[in-house]
Amino acid sequence: MILYHGSNLVVSKPKLIQQNRFLDFGFGFYTTTNKAQAISFADKVTKRRKDGQREVSIYEIDENIAFSECSVLRFDEPGEAWLDFVSDNRSGNYEGEAYDFIFGPVANDDVYRTFTLYTAGVLTKEQTLEQLKIKKLYNQLVLTTEKALSYLRFVGTVPEEEF
Repeated sequence: MILYHGSNLVVSKPKLIQQNRFLDFGFGFYTTTNKAQAISFADKVTKRRKDGQREVSIYEIDENIAFSECSVLRFDEPGEAWLDFVSDNRSGNYEGEAYDFIFGPVANDDVYRTFTLYTAGVLTKEQTLEQLKIKKLYNQLVLTTEKALSYLRFVGTVPEEEF
C-alpha cells in the first residue's frame, strides 16, 4: 500500500508528536492513500504554520503483514460506529480501546459543516449519516504507536510539478 502525508516539511522519519487539538481518530501519525488529499493538506498546513513549503512524503507499507501483526480498527464507510468514534475523539472524550492502526473515512472540510451541526444537536445521528452518504469522503490511515510506525518505509516525496 502506498501512503501519503502532507505537511510543510519532508517527514522521512515519522514521529508521534502530541497534538494540542482533537483529531478524527485521536493521537497519531496521519496518512492517506489519496495523493490529492495529501497535497490539499500540505497546502493548508503550510498556510496555517506560515513556515516551510508544501511537501508530500510518500511511504510504503505491507498492510498484510502490518495488519496481521498489529491491532487495527477499520471503518469501511461513515456509519454509526465511525460517527460515534470521530465525535468522541474530536470532543476529547474517547476512552475506548487503543489500536496500532485506525483506517477509515476522513471528516474533511466538505463534511465539517454537517459534523458541526450534528455535534451541536441540530441534526440527529440518522440525518447526519444520510448527509454523509452523498459526500465524497477520502480515507485516512492513522498510525498510533511506535510499533505501527516500524512498518512504514519512506520512499520519497511528490514532485512540486504534481501539486
